[in-house]
Amino acid sequence: MKISPVAIVLALAIAAAGQQTPAQNQAGGSTPQAQPGATQSAAPVIKDPAEYNAYMGAMQQTDPNAKISALEAFMTQYPNSVVKVDALELLLAAYQQSGNEAKTIETAQKLLEGNPNNVRALAILAYSYRAKAMSSQGADAQQALTQAQDYGQKGLGAINTFQKPSGMSDADFDKLKGQMMEIFESAAGNGAFQQKDYPTAIKNLKAASDVSPTDFSLVYPLALSYLQSTPPDYINGIWYAARASVVAPAQFKAQIEKYAEGQYDKYHGGDDGWTDVLAQAQANPTPPAGFAIKPAPTPAEQAHTLAGSKAPKDMSFAEWEMVLSAGQQADQDTVWNAIKGVALQMEGTVIAATDTELQIAASQDDIDGKRADIVLTMTGPIPARLMPKVGATLDFGGTPESYTPSPFVMTMDKGTLLKAAAPAPTHHAPVHHKPAHK
Repeated sequence: MKISPVAIVLALAIAAAGQQTPAQNQAGGSTPQAQPGATQSAAPVIKDPAEYNAYMGAMQQTDPNAKISALEAFMTQYPNSVVKVDALELLLAAYQQSGNEAKTIETAQKLLEGNPNNVRALAILAYSYRAKAMSSQGADAQQALTQAQDYGQKGLGAINTFQKPSGMSDADFDKLKGQMMEIFESAAGNGAFQQKDYPTAIKNLKAASDVSPTDFSLVYPLALSYLQSTPPDYINGIWYAARASVVAPAQFKAQIEKYAEGQYDKYHGGDDGWTDVLAQAQANPTPPAGFAIKPAPTPAEQAHTLAGSKAPKDMSFAEWEMVLSAGQQADQDTVWNAIKGVALQMEGTVIAATDTELQIAASQDDIDGKRADIVLTMTGPIPARLMPKVGATLDFGGTPESYTPSPFVMTMDKGTLLKAAAPAPTHHAPVHHKPAHK
């Protein structure tokens, strides 16, 4: 999490809220004036002179530790005081100023007991638990993130009821509300991301990253939320992944950039244009107007291009498979009519074997996936001494008889075992892969 002025501003806001001096209602006593800018009618009235003096004495302490001691003593002596909320907010600011995180959290939680919509307390807790989640691991991190998300969601619900503290300018109040909104959106968005609630994560994290566009802890999960959605939003996902690589800590830059470029290649079908996308992400915190990435041709488009540019007899088995599984019917017919009933000599990997039938993987994708894309019926039983082993590379002959497009399987008969790879023209397992279906 970035170092933010939020904590300091919150402390000032809480202190400002406590500057509204309570009125003293006592026989023959005077009523002190409120601080400049305060609304006199809104000031709480303390009827007990001793209570009034104790509160004023605590309120006027300038040393954080002295103020803490005085306020704790006041809260102990007057637990039901009309200025209890003001005293707790002053105590919260003092603990925050002293750097006592545990007591800051404890005091914020006490504030919520009396007012569940206290946005100052909600902001402190959402910020603190999110920071704790990012510095922890395992179950502790998950628990802290869940708590941060809860406080963030409650804060988003309560922020519209937040009243401007007395003595605070409109400009400072707007700034404070904006920073609180960022805290709430960040906590709620990261929690939603961890729960794989990607629409909510995108909504919250986008709002937070618009305020803090260099905060890696916001930009990167926003990118992942786009890319892991169903269906993926590749345009925004690739942009924010590229942006994340720009704002990432030095030790992660190369890794994040490689991931972003990989997503670009997957969607676009190549790395051409990637450097331009990265340059734009370096110069802009959000996608420029009209930003677009041309998608890769669909498998059907690739199959059509292949069928129109290469004769079936010159294609590899993987290329046959691409056209027959993804091509338009006319393209499938062009290839199939050229190879059906033609005796072929090929190479593949044995997936399963009986003495009368072999299941073979002949394309590299299916070899890697250990999936048969050819079912070969033998001309006669295979002798035990020649029985191929599963996983072995096999040279064989056969004649295509039929195929099913999805999942692709070619049925061949007149199968024979070859002693060695046959001379050209042959159809060995290609080294390239079939196009990925997005």
